[in-house]
Amino acid sequence: MRLQFIYKKLLLFIFLLAFQPFSEVFGQTEDNPFYFYEGKPYGSEAIFNPLTVIINGGFGIMQINNRSNNLGSVNYKNGYHNVMYNLARPLEVISQFGWKRFLTREVVPTSIQPRNAQYVPNYELHMIGGGFTYRAFIDWFRWNNYPRPRLWALTSWFGYHFLNEVVENNAYVGPNVDPISDIYIFNTLGLILFSFDRVARFFGNSLRMQDWSFMPGYDPVLNTIENNGQNFIIKIKLPYLEPWSYFYHWGVNGMFGLSYQRKNGTSLSFAGGVLAKDLINVPNNSGVRELTTTLVWTAGIFYDRNNSLLTSLILAGTKGYKTRLNIYPGIFNFGRLSPGFFFNLRSDNQIVVGLHLNFLPVGIATRMN
Repeated sequence: MRLQFIYKKLLLFIFLLAFQPFSEVFGQTEDNPFYFYEGKPYGSEAIFNPLTVIINGGFGIMQINNRSNNLGSVNYKNGYHNVMYNLARPLEVISQFGWKRFLTREVVPTSIQPRNAQYVPNYELHMIGGGFTYRAFIDWFRWNNYPRPRLWALTSWFGYHFLNEVVENNAYVGPNVDPISDIYIFNTLGLILFSFDRVARFFGNSLRMQDWSFMPGYDPVLNTIENNGQNFIIKIKLPYLEPWSYFYHWGVNGMFGLSYQRKNGTSLSFAGGVLAKDLINVPNNSGVRELTTTLVWTAGIFYDRNNSLLTSLILAGTKGYKTRLNIYPGIFNFGRLSPGFFFNLRSDNQIVVGLHLNFLPVGIATRMN
């Protein structure tokens, strides 16, 4: 009961921060620039909004091959209760799991073997990706003239992360350290770090970090979410090779490559690496749930304008896709309307097609034999 009380107090403290001026909380001012969202009417930035992010990130685990992408397959009630159960007793659950195992697999980088490297998504997706998303939410709400944009951003950010934990937990009942490390450690670290202008400026200006997520689509016939997934990229300019940059793309994948920028602001990027294919249980004697993933090779080609993604083609993508083609708003124009399209080829040779309109959080999708 005491841990539940502490958890509620922590949430209250975080929400109270949202009401305080940056200058009083983190030594910042309210006239800070826009680092991650500037209202571009084309590309991945055109589809960026809190609801689409919640769908892409909250249901992100459905990209894994052996997880159903049927929205009715998720046991939301059980997931909610089990996540709350573990968040209410973190020390007890960690002790059962083993502090050494928890620290070396969830927190401290000590191994590059997939079964021992749960810290990788914790740092990449929850700390850096989550912190970026919080600050991008602030930019979005400020750009759209919402009152108290940080309160809106914090509420959206928390909802997106909590839904992610609920969907990941699904029907599992029992102790699980994953939501403990995600929410208490890495999500909180990301929130604090990206609240500082210097951190946001470094990732926005020096690393040119951006959200290059897919355009999610809903199939009303199958009740499935298609083509969803949250992705991030960074570009680091190479010395003495001015048009070229080091390029890194990550989500449920990690792809390294190069990006070439033309004088008109468009860029072509090439990358290759690995992605998570299936979730598998790691046997241990603690009785606490532990998961890892199998990995497969992947590669992608990306075309963007001013760091807003216009087209991406990914080979050997998630959900067993052979290819995954996303064409964002700004490529095809029909009067004032500029929709986005996606075409995914499944391993069974079915084609999943979709239409996305940037004023809606999710598009429409269907499968073609």
